[in-house]
Formats: sequence, structure tokens, C-alpha cells
Amino acid sequence: MSAKDQVIATAVANQDVPFAVAMAGNAKGVTYAGAAGDAAPGRKAALDTVFRIFSMTKAVGTTAAMILVDRGKLDVDTPVEDILPEFAKIQVIDRFDGDKPVMRAPRRKATVRHLATHTSGLAYEFWNADVGKYMAATGHPSILAGTKAAMFYPMACDPGTRWEYGIGIDWLGQVVEKIDGRRIDRFLQDEIFGPLGMKDTACEVLDHMRDRLAAVSIRGEDGTFGPFEIAPPAQPEFYGMGHTLYSTAPDYLTFLRLFLNKGALNDHRVLSEKGVERMLTDHMNGLAFDKMITVAPAITADVDLFPGTRKTHSFGFLRNEADIPGMRSAGSQSWAGVCNTHYWFDPQKDVAAVIMTQSLPFVEPPLVKTYEAYERAVYAG
Repeated sequence: MSAKDQVIATAVANQDVPFAVAMAGNAKGVTYAGAAGDAAPGRKAALDTVFRIFSMTKAVGTTAAMILVDRGKLDVDTPVEDILPEFAKIQVIDRFDGDKPVMRAPRRKATVRHLATHTSGLAYEFWNADVGKYMAATGHPSILAGTKAAMFYPMACDPGTRWEYGIGIDWLGQVVEKIDGRRIDRFLQDEIFGPLGMKDTACEVLDHMRDRLAAVSIRGEDGTFGPFEIAPPAQPEFYGMGHTLYSTAPDYLTFLRLFLNKGALNDHRVLSEKGVERMLTDHMNGLAFDKMITVAPAITADVDLFPGTRKTHSFGFLRNEADIPGMRSAGSQSWAGVCNTHYWFDPQKDVAAVIMTQSLPFVEPPLVKTYEAYERAVYAG
């Protein structure tokens, strides 16, 4: 048993995770693949297990936008309202009068770049108390409602003033649709999934994927995992590029390897080399990633990956700005999905990896311990 196998087997045995599927690779191909535990009652986890990848969708959505940038059809500094006029009606939460939100116009216009870097001011209710309070006061639906009306979250701050994790990339998907003309699911299939051979990645659970879909678990007060129902909305009014995708570990590793190969894979070029370089640079204009303080501890713990090190945001990924000893290099790119599907890729060391389960809370300490141990095992060889 390899060190990587040992990490995931031990994590399952200790109930740090309900199950795990993990893979690693480099520009040339796959270097590791393993699975442990039961992905659903009576069904072992396997490489073809299908996951709700939630926010791992975001990197795919920003790649779609960068394809349009590559083709000269989109400028990242264009105000969003110039493309989607309805965006102009979004206002900033200025303060609360009791429980009633008092709104004002934003002091600057949000751009496409702001959407891709979580600096548009649009924040999730899970990590921003003001947005949660606004939604409770107004009855505004969650983005997971899948309705167009749900997209009109308020801004928690002015665009370009701080990093606030939120629904900006859902709006970015609408930008892609408006400019290109194809619905985003068709765009992704034509431009990314089809060329890369990602047959198990889609905006809905396709018939050939259904029997392989993993179950989601949540940790109860007694420390054990129990069943929990959560999923992107089926047949929504729009496919949100913040959360909508289902995928497998092999498919997502293929997507990550695209970046290690500077935009081309399987004899198909998806992005130009310049497009990849542009995408992976720091797009924060002096801002940095801020620790995410949970407002919903049953769903997510606080998020502070590699505390004490500077992190920024590229056009779609969290970007490490410092080497982590025994782990990823400066310039590495990463993110995750709320049901604890995680990935990173390290262009400097030619490493890409995924480690995936389906559980809540997000980034609870036992999971962080497992994922750090897995990353160290990947770099140890």
C-alpha cells in the first residue's frame, strides 16, 4: 500500500471522511489513483464515482470566459452592466435600520475581472452575516433555488474593495452566454468537455452517470456521519457557473492537466499559452484572500487555508503566493466544492491532484488533516 493509499484508507477507517476518491497526475498523465470506503450504501467508492462538485464548477466557468478573452470577444475590464444591463440594478448593503436593510448604489461599477476574482462585492450568505440578514429580512431566495431572480443578491461591499466569496461567477456564466449566444451547458460541452473527453461531467446528472452518483453525509453532534440531501437545482432557469456541475475524479484531473500543458490536451487546444498565463496570474490589484468566517457552522467551518501565508486570486482560482514546505509551490492554483471535493495544481512542480468525498461541514478539521496528509504524500512521491 502506497503512502497515498494509506492516507485515504486511514481517513475512512477513522471516520475523518465517509469515503474518498483521490488522483494525481502531471503534464504527461496520471501518476496515482485510489479509492476507499462506500460512496453510497452497498456501493464501494471507485474512480468513476460521480460527485456534486459545486464550487469546483467555478474554474470551468472562468475558463469559458477566458476562451472568449482569448478570441478577442471579451475584455476583463468591461463593466458587467455594459454586457448585462440588468446587473445595474444591484445595490450595496449600506447598513441596517433594525432588521431592515438600507441600500445604496455602488461607488464603482463591477467588471468582468471582479466577477472572476470574488471582488465584485457579491457574497454568499454562508460567509457574510449582512447578506444572510438581508435574505432573512427580504425573503430573497438562495442561489441554489436556480431561478433568475435568485441571482440578484445585494453587494456586501463596493466592487474592487475587498475579497468576498460569492456568486460573481454565476453572473460570469451569463456574460459568456450573452456574448457567445450558446447556452452555457452547450458552450462547455463544445469547447471544454468534448475536446478533453470529459464524458462524465455535465450540468445535470445524465442517465449514464445516475447509478454512480455518491451519497452526501453530514457529521452529527455525536461525531458520526448521517445522510443529507443537497444538490444543485435540477432543470434550473439558468446553469450557475458557481455550483452546477457533476463530475468524476478522472474527468476533473484531466481538466487540471490542461493547465499543466499550457492550454492543450488530447490533441485539442482549449486556451492559448498566453491565455493560460493570463488566467493564472494574480488579478487582485493589491487585494488578498481573506479568511472566510462561517455564518452557517453546520454547513461549513471557517476557511483559512495555509494560515499566515499570502494568497491572492487568479482568474478563477485561489493562488498561493508562497511556497508551502513539503507541499505546493508559490503560483499553485486551487479551490474546492462545499461537499468537500478539493483540488490543486502546481505548474512549477508539474503536479495536479484531486481528493474528493461528499460530506458536510466543509473544511472541518478532520477533513483538513486528511487533505494536508494527502498533499504531503503526493509530493513525497
